Amino acid sequence: MKIIMLGAPGAGKGTQAKMIADKYGVPHISTGDIFRANIKNGTQLGIEAKKYMDQGMLVPDELTVKILLDRVSKDDCSRGYVLDGFPRTIPQAEVLENALNKIHDQIDYAIDVDVPDENIINRMSGRRACLSCGATYHVVHVPPKAEGICDRCGNELILRDDDKAETVKKRLVVYHEQTQPLIDFYTKREILRTVNGTVDMNVVFEEIVKILGEKA
Repeated sequence: MKIIMLGAPGAGKGTQAKMIADKYGVPHISTGDIFRANIKNGTQLGIEAKKYMDQGMLVPDELTVKILLDRVSKDDCSRGYVLDGFPRTIPQAEVLENALNKIHDQIDYAIDVDVPDENIINRMSGRRACLSCGATYHVVHVPPKAEGICDRCGNELILRDDDKAETVKKRLVVYHEQTQPLIDFYTKREILRTVNGTVDMNVVFEEIVKILGEKA
């Protein structure tokens, strides 16, 4: 069971990816994690990737896919995996597809967690974080007992720059320009499945489980 998670930043695709991985006993793989692991372990692929990252450059798609294929070749991926954060663009999707075809493999599902932009802006701009202990809150959904104060350690809560409405809007513009075309890409390959990401995360997960039941 090989799955790609799609969705705008803040749509909750990472949470769903972790829930899928836990239920089905397959790895949740993000490109950021495997980059860090390769660099930490000093692998040849990690050394190559670090050259680009140290210069503030994006790691080329071909190298990213090499690192990804190396990861999915591990024993723990024998029953499948969930990709989170890759591919982000059509060229990345094409490089990945071609690489998988060469080893007679393919993605089973691309699952799009669909949430309107307005909902995402409200979700993310309502987040508050404690820099001291790492606790996170939401002013509407998970508010602290005392406004602006962390329940755990009593320190001040902040709105991170990444969660400010103007920053979120910019990220959504990039998403719609670069990543949303993947929806058409995977629709043409008849593997796209869309779930409503505006409802409770457990309801979203139930819908995903139904979809994956098609392959189970």
